[in-house]
Amino acid sequence: MNSIVLTGFMGTGKSAVGKVLAEKLSFKIIDTDAMIEEKAGTSISEIFRTKGEAVFREYEEKVIEEIAGSRNSVVITGGGAVIKEKNIENLRKCGKIVCLKATPEEIYNRVKYETHRPLLQVENPIDRIKELLNAREEFYKKADFSIDTTGLKIEEVADKVIETLNLKSSA
Repeated sequence: MNSIVLTGFMGTGKSAVGKVLAEKLSFKIIDTDAMIEEKAGTSISEIFRTKGEAVFREYEEKVIEEIAGSRNSVVITGGGAVIKEKNIENLRKCGKIVCLKATPEEIYNRVKYETHRPLLQVENPIDRIKELLNAREEFYKKADFSIDTTGLKIEEVADKVIETLNLKSSA
């Protein structure tokens, strides 16, 4: 069976929903950020801090190329993975791309206590979230489906993904 690719901005629920989806569908999880950390031998925030975003994006592109065509998996991407057309093409080789969305305020409330978010280490994080969402909107629109996670529980979002893709849950 084809895989499900979850993309979307940080804090929209990709990791949490991905875990529930994998369990419900008996799929394995492929987390591109975890793969990048393994390859780099360090955390993503450390890559950003010491080498910059461009180097991180190179790692990301290589990892996505490696997993292209994966089956029976929930692929969880970083929030900016889809800003490169090549990444979108390779992710489509896995299966349908589902973009998880949420309001800037909801995103902020979900991630405000997380210190490992390099893109939000700024004076006004909500403005930064809005700015990044605007910049990425055209790329997020390339997803096959979008689901707004604002105000929803993880389980509800997972069920919406399954329903949207007409899949059968094993759990």
